[in-house]
Amino acid sequence: MTGTHVSYRERGEPPFEGEVDYVVVGSGAGGAAAATTLARAGAKVAIVEAGAWREPEHYPNSAYGSMRDLMDDWGAQVAMGRALWPVVQARTMGGTTVINSAICVRTPADVFDRWEKEFGIGRAGGKGRLADRVWKHQDDLERELSVEEVPVDALGRSNVLAMKGASAIGYDSHYMKRYVKGCVGSGQCLQGCKKLKKQSTNLAWVPEVLERGGLVLSSAPVAKILFDGRRAVGVEGRFDHPRTHRAGSVFRVRAKKAVLVAASVTHSAVLLQNSGVKSKSLGRSFRAHPGTGVFGCYDDPVDQNTGATQGWASTAFRNEPGLKLETLHIPLELVASRFAGGGVELMERLAKYRHIAMWCHSVRAESVGTVRAGFFGKPMVRYGLDETDMLKFREGMYLLAKTHVAAGAKSVLPGISGLPFEMKADEIEKIRTGPTDPRAYIAILSHLFGGTVMGASPDTSVTDGSGRVHGYEGLVVADASVIPSVLGVNPQHTIMALARCFAEDLLAS
Repeated sequence: MTGTHVSYRERGEPPFEGEVDYVVVGSGAGGAAAATTLARAGAKVAIVEAGAWREPEHYPNSAYGSMRDLMDDWGAQVAMGRALWPVVQARTMGGTTVINSAICVRTPADVFDRWEKEFGIGRAGGKGRLADRVWKHQDDLERELSVEEVPVDALGRSNVLAMKGASAIGYDSHYMKRYVKGCVGSGQCLQGCKKLKKQSTNLAWVPEVLERGGLVLSSAPVAKILFDGRRAVGVEGRFDHPRTHRAGSVFRVRAKKAVLVAASVTHSAVLLQNSGVKSKSLGRSFRAHPGTGVFGCYDDPVDQNTGATQGWASTAFRNEPGLKLETLHIPLELVASRFAGGGVELMERLAKYRHIAMWCHSVRAESVGTVRAGFFGKPMVRYGLDETDMLKFREGMYLLAKTHVAAGAKSVLPGISGLPFEMKADEIEKIRTGPTDPRAYIAILSHLFGGTVMGASPDTSVTDGSGRVHGYEGLVVADASVIPSVLGVNPQHTIMALARCFAEDLLAS
């Protein structure tokens, strides 16, 4: 490698100073996609990542280890609302691409239609319609990142059962396409793929930036963006010890041309706020795909700890009622966290582990929240589902239970407060009469959008259709925080393609 990687430096050491053409804050889907696009054009690029750079052989083996080593604040952040639902974000080189299931879904056409109509972005221009540009980049990304359908040998029984259940009911479903080259079904997506099959950005793109002469800082959370008047000219922060999180020495990286912020939905808006950026829309329009799972209990072993972590999906209900269904294999310790009871009762319930399969849904929710700087400048998310979205949420759980039964499950474990822990196949209609209070459900927010949304008007948006912050020069946001609506599908493919478009626009200007 011809570039430079700088990791943690102790407090008391001289400040680290660097200068490049472009500084990119964050190394996940958006940041790494933008960084490689700029580097391939011959620019000197710096990637500044808050998390540590961990080689795959050092990935943890357990969910506990994943929270400790790879998650932001141990995965303890929650959205504040009527219910406290966890917000899933990584903090490591490669961002959330290290701990997700690498699911690849092209951006639906109706998303661009909505953006044009409601937000005034994406119309034909000098470089063509945004939809066509994004789809072209997605073609390239699929080739570059070895997108393939989950191999038959790596599916595992849970994914096969889900396909069987959907077929029996009669709705469309499919085995997933993912950024995984030759998946072997080790079931370790959530802890990072030690088999080097998942094409996370720490493996696929960050090394390329170094090879092209770039600068990479790890364990380096950016505290603020530096400005000369209204022009962004660099970033500043302190190194953060990868284990103890002890503050280290100061770093400053200057940008001769632009700063690109891709720090995640929860952090990008807050970084702009902490840096003094003024916008009426900053921190607003936070959205998500809230989701949860339903367990099915089968006579024969399922062994959800083997096979692809996620390998089956359906978008048949994306428009009505507004859901995406997926399989999700979770390890024993996470199953224990979702089961009610304790002591002997919990152990008896966990004895079913080899015979259960967990399938989940994500809701195409229209509820809106905010992300703001809270205590010590850290992100604070306020978000909750309204009654309309909760009805979708509850219907999704019924559809999952119905699919389990159609696949041969003898009972389901819905995990809904106020309903039985276990329901026989002929009892699942009770789910449709369950509560609509979000506190009755165990859910997470995994697909996040907004906070620095793009749009034509500075009065209702933070950035324009190229990610450039209204009223500022040399400042671009290039992650999911610019996305002004939910997608109804997994967002990584959209994030990466948009980031490439934004980087191209920077180079052209």
